This record gives sequence, structure tokens and C-alpha cells, in this order.
Amino acid sequence: MDSQTDAENIPINHEGSASYDSSNIQKLEGLEGVRKRPDMYIGDTNERGLHHCVFEVVDNSIDEALAGFCKNIKVSIHLDGSCSVEDDGRGIPVDIHPKYDMPALELVLTNLHAGGKFGKGAYQVSGGLHGVGAKCVNAVSEWFEAEVRKDGKIHQMSFSQGITTKKLAVVGETKKTGTKISFKPDPVIFLETRTFHYDILAKRLRELAFLNPGIHITVSDERSSKSENFQFNDGIAEYIRFLNRSKNVLHEDPISFGDTFPDPNDPDGPATGVDVSLQYNDSYNEQLFAYANSIFNIEGGTHLSGFRTALTRVINQFARANNLLKDKDPAITGDDAREGLVAVVSVKVPEPRFEGQTKTKLSNSEVDGIVQKIVGERLKYVFETDPKLAKRLIDKCLNAARAREAARKARETVRKGALSGGGLPGKLADCSSRKPDESELYIVEGDSAGGSAKQGRDRRTQAILPLRGKLINSEKARIDKVLSNNEIRTMITAIGCGIGDIEGDHGFKIEKARYHKIIIMTDADVDGSHIRTLLLTFLYRQMKELIETGYVYIAQPPLYKIKRKRREQYIDNDEQLNRILLELGTEDVKMTRLDDGHIFNPSQIDQIVEIFAQLERIGGAVSRHGASLSEYLEQYSKEEYTLPRYLARVREGNEEFYTFLTTEAERATFVQNAGIGSEELDSENATITIQNDEAGTSKRISLFEIFEANEMSKLMREIEDIGLDPTHFQPSETPIYTILENEGQKNENTIEISSNMDILNQIRLLGRKGLSIQRYKGLGEMNPKQLFETTMDPEKRQLLKVNINDAAKADEMFTILMGEEVAPRRAFIEDNALNVSYLDV
Repeated sequence: MDSQTDAENIPINHEGSASYDSSNIQKLEGLEGVRKRPDMYIGDTNERGLHHCVFEVVDNSIDEALAGFCKNIKVSIHLDGSCSVEDDGRGIPVDIHPKYDMPALELVLTNLHAGGKFGKGAYQVSGGLHGVGAKCVNAVSEWFEAEVRKDGKIHQMSFSQGITTKKLAVVGETKKTGTKISFKPDPVIFLETRTFHYDILAKRLRELAFLNPGIHITVSDERSSKSENFQFNDGIAEYIRFLNRSKNVLHEDPISFGDTFPDPNDPDGPATGVDVSLQYNDSYNEQLFAYANSIFNIEGGTHLSGFRTALTRVINQFARANNLLKDKDPAITGDDAREGLVAVVSVKVPEPRFEGQTKTKLSNSEVDGIVQKIVGERLKYVFETDPKLAKRLIDKCLNAARAREAARKARETVRKGALSGGGLPGKLADCSSRKPDESELYIVEGDSAGGSAKQGRDRRTQAILPLRGKLINSEKARIDKVLSNNEIRTMITAIGCGIGDIEGDHGFKIEKARYHKIIIMTDADVDGSHIRTLLLTFLYRQMKELIETGYVYIAQPPLYKIKRKRREQYIDNDEQLNRILLELGTEDVKMTRLDDGHIFNPSQIDQIVEIFAQLERIGGAVSRHGASLSEYLEQYSKEEYTLPRYLARVREGNEEFYTFLTTEAERATFVQNAGIGSEELDSENATITIQNDEAGTSKRISLFEIFEANEMSKLMREIEDIGLDPTHFQPSETPIYTILENEGQKNENTIEISSNMDILNQIRLLGRKGLSIQRYKGLGEMNPKQLFETTMDPEKRQLLKVNINDAAKADEMFTILMGEEVAPRRAFIEDNALNVSYLDV
């Protein structure tokens, strides 16, 4: 029987059907494809992808700035976990698209590959180019709202998971223009985390302000009241000063230049722009940052390779032409030319090509030659017009070349030792597993804690390396000195990755790591902190890829030990302590609704307390604007399941009052009745003062948008479902609930409750009864069993993964704390002395 006949007789009543026809082909509608495969569009669904959503929206505002229409961008993190991005650009078009018969705003937010950046009519240069940015954010959001100020009107539209929930509507008048996008990440997509980190956002926004001179960017975090304003008129030259501000620089002013290069095939079209700024310091490390159309390319690309090639070539050519490089001197390599260099390379490319939607690497081949040409010509001119500067930099490079020879010998010595099969260090108590992905290395301070760790560990997967003596400060020493330190060599040998480059061979190989968790475990005192900082300094400077790959952790010993009756528990932080107090407060209590005698079961009580705790936390947005949270919550509509979206506060003379506005129409009416131009109060958190000269008084009017209203409305509905009256948040004259503690015992006690929020207060008080709270003092006082249970047991321990969210900030911090300069370290201590929450003296 031939193969064709065999195929025809294959049974098809199983999961993997042999039938394959048009019925097997699916076309995902709208943004379904993004929700099915979000990693393809935002990188991943973890922390990186979460923040990438914000950057996608911000990049659209930056593109407006590149086009010359936007000067101000505001990014806000709200208490309910949502984020908003507002700009004063032209505003996304809202007119009906002639081909698709829908508002252009809806088209660009719900249809893949719809946007204004494919042709060059609206944008000559842009960072967004695939037409998938903002709509991908829409697709992975629990809710997504767009507000556009355009043509004298305020337009609003709402979505959920990429689907339109509220059609485009005009909600007010304005004389301003711009777009505001607000969204909350969808828990169905972001399973690991939905928490925005202020530092990650601030780092990126600061970069954008450096790369786009004159633009004003504000970032604020309502959870912590942090906020920063970024505006840098000198562009990347200021960026270089920022990166070097804690270093000893070799020349006072950064070397900065820029030029454009027209497309040979289209001389009248948009040109490629190149901006470079560089400055050398006396450190032994390089910092190179490459950007294409304001997007940070973490893996570099053709612009970075062009810069590196031109820099090395110009330095060598000038050195030889001016007899600065002698025959006996070693050749200056690229690594030598970049020692102590801090540089920013920013290109503006009309048709950029990146590797992937997350744009980690620029791949335009022509950019390499353009950057080489511009950097080569301009840097050569700088050297020829300032030969003293050139000689100073070339001397630095020659010193680096000589030190490289010494470092090569030191690295080779390490490699020829245990790294080449000479055996593991004797002090290492290795684990029995040989699988790196399940093996852990604990680097422990001293023999005492090391002994307890060895006795208490899981020998199969946990290895212990105790460190003795003083660890060298790798911030102050060249690599050859660092590698002569016994503790450092022992650690390198144990980890197994090698270190550094030897004559072009990449000596550090991350794939050879013997452990995929390297855990620093030191005492919670001054000495322990110092050792931890020395270890992190070495890893950051010399084995940075371990941190970038996510292999480095810090053990987190518990902060408190609590005890009540027979219960003992270690607590990691104050937030956990508050949760435990609420948990303890709900033990052995009975809660009764007085109007009908309904008794809430224990799980309902736990649910009530959890909801009220969330309301208290999120409701801080209302309290912060001077209104009563209880009064606000009583505005809840049982019919619409909504809470007011706006809070208006008016102060006239000595009198002050506030009012809640539920809808956009109520907001518009308030603005109109206030007797002021609507343009003054058409953005969130706006405040104006009107002076009445005849009466000699002034009226101050503030309008705040409560972004958390959606989340609090959901919680209020849950309260209602449990059986509580959502209108009882203000204290009533008579009790509405009772809480009975210790039922049937001698110390039985009945507590009367007259408002919903009082339930939370009373539960907290009950949680503290009979509770002993002891601050835990660190690893040194723990026996092996306690050490394992609290700090090493994978089921219970808390590990802090070391990330480099902001390389510039991290570099500066290591320089301040561990470098040669005393003045910056003294300033840091003085500035932060009052912020210390625990001081070991």
C-alpha cells in the first residue's frame, strides 16, 4: 500500500486530527492575538513587560515632541495600581476615518498595525513604528481610558481588555490640546506582578528628558508621594555630567557633537541624525548608552558598533601621528580606549529596524557607517584643536593597556587554577546536586554563621561558602589587585563562570555557572552591610552578567518575632506585621448584624477585614485631597455600582467646602458654574485662584480626578454582596453591628460598632491584645534549625533578587559609597541621616 493510501486510512477520531483544511485556520479578531500571545508584543508578562506598557504610551508622547508639537508630559502612578500618561501634543485624531467608518481614536487603539507612523506625513522620525504600541497596552489592561483634547472639545472613550466599553463622547470644552491615557494592568495577563516601580519609570523618563532637550517630564507616585521633574536644555551633555557627577573627570566639559546625514537615495527626505557626548573619568569601568529615536537599546546595535570602531581608530591614528605611541608600548585596543569612558550615542533614524517589538537592538546596517564617519571626523577635529586634551586621554588609554597586560596574567593565574579542573576551594561545603538550575550557593559572613548554615542547610541543593577576613574594595582597585585577594579568588572558583577577557577569549561564561542562585547572607548590622556592599560592588563591576541574568539574591532575615499564647512567628516587614494583627484580631470573634440578627461566618469576617484594609489604603487618594474617606464612600450608587470620579474643593475667605462629582457632565457643569474658563480646569489635579478685587477676597478652586474610583467601586460591591450596608461609613447614633470576643469565657466582651470602618479599627485593637513583639537581631544568634526555618527554607524564606533597574543610579551609588572621594560620601550621609529607620550602634 503506498503512502497516499496509508494517509487516507489514518483514523481521525483522536486529538491530533489528520484532517487539516480551512476549518483549522483561525483569524483572531481585534486584539485577541495580543491577549493570546502578549509576550510577542510587550516582551513578557512579568515586571519588564508591565513597565514596557507605560513606555509604549510615553513613546507616543515623545514622538509628538520629536514632531515639534509637545512640550509637557506627565506620568502618574495611582493608589489603585493604575497609571496615567498625559501630554500637550496635538491629540490623537477623533474624526471618523473615511475608509473604516469609525473614530480614528478607536481605530488606532483597537486595530493592530493602524497608526500614523508608517508613512512620514505626520511623523518624520518616531520611536513607534510597528503600529502595535498603545493598542497592545489596551489589550492587556483590565480597563483603559483615553481622553483627547482637540478642536476645542474634550473627548473620552473607555475600553476593557481591548474591547470598547464606552463609545467616543464629548464631555467638555477646552482651549488646550493633548492626550491622556489611563490604564490598569489586567490580572489575567500579569500573573506575577502588577505593581509599577517608581524607580524604573523615573529612570526611563529622566533618559527621555536628556535625549529630548527642552521637553518637561513629570513623574509622580501617589503611593509614596514621590515626584520628580525632568527638563534638560543641554541634552545629552547634561546626561554625561549626571552620569559622572560623583566621579573624578579627566576633562571638565564633555566632548559633544552632532550632525545629520541625508539619505543618498532621497536627498530631500528626512536625514539620519547623530548626537554624541563623551567624557572620561579616572575609574576603570566604561559606561556606554545607545539610543535610537529616544529608545534605549540595551543590546546596542549598529550605532554603538560604529561609535566603538571610530573611537578606537581615531585614538590610535592620533597617537601614532603625534608619536605618543612608542614601539615598546602595547597596542591600544577597544577596551583600553573605553576604560573610564562615559558616553551617550543617540541617533534619529527615519526608518529604524529593531530586533523585536521591545527594540533592544538597532539593526540598520547603514547606521554603522554613518556613525563611524561623523564620530571619526568630529573627534579627530577635537583632538587636533586641543592636543593637550588628546594627550591626556591617550595617556589614560596607554595606562589601561599596560594594566591590561597585568590583569591578563592575573586572570590566567586564576583560570589555570581551580577553574581548569584544579578542584574546588576547601572552605566550600558543596551541595550534592550537579544541576545548576536547582543548586544554590550561600555566601556567608564568617565561620560562625557559616557553621550554622552548614548544619542547617539542605545538603542536596544548598552549598555554603563562608568568607573570612577583609574583602577587597573592587571600586578602588584594578582587576589585577582584585584577583590577588584570596576571598575573591575563592568565590570566583566556587561560582565557576570565570572572569574577564584573556586575549580576545571571553573568559566569563554565564552558562558555566554552577549555581543559578547566589545568595548573599550577612548579619543585619554595620559589618554585615559593609561585607554585603563589598560583595555587590565586585559582582556589579566584574561579574555584572550574573546580576543581569537574575542569579544574585540577598537573604532577608525576619524583622520581628511575635508571640501570643502558643503561637510564635517570624515577621519579615511592617506590612506583614499589620496583616498578622488583622488576622489575629479575627480569631475567636463573632460578628452580628443588629437589624436582623445575622451572624457572619469566620470566612466572611476575614473577607470584610481584607476589603476594608484595601479601601483604607486605596482611599488615601481621597484623604490626601482633604476630603473624608467615609463621606466619599457613602456616595456609592447601589444602582450604578459607581463612586464619584471627581472631587472639587472651593475655598473662599475663611470658608472651605468640597463636593463630589460623579460624571463628566457634573464636572463640566461645576466648571461652568464656577464662572471660569473651562480650559483652566480641564486636566487632573488643577487648581486656580480667582481674585475679587471689589470684595477684597479670593476664591481658590481645586478639581481632582480620583483614578481609584473604579477599584473602590468593585470593593464596595463586594461589601454589599457579603451583607454589609455600603452607606454606613459615617458613624451612626446607634450601633449597627456587634463583635463578641472570647464567647463563653470569663473574659467575654461585646464591642459595639457604629460604622463600617470602625470594624477595621476594633479588629486591629483585638489583634494587639496579649501580643509580644520582639525585634529580631540578626543571624548571629540563631541556631542551625532557626536559621534554616527563617532564612534558608525555600518554602518560607524571603529572598531579594538583585536587579539593575537603573544602571546610572547603581553606578553612582557604588562610586559614592565605595570610591576614593570622601566629599560625595559625606554629603550622602548628611542628606540621608534622618531617613534611617534602624541604626546599629
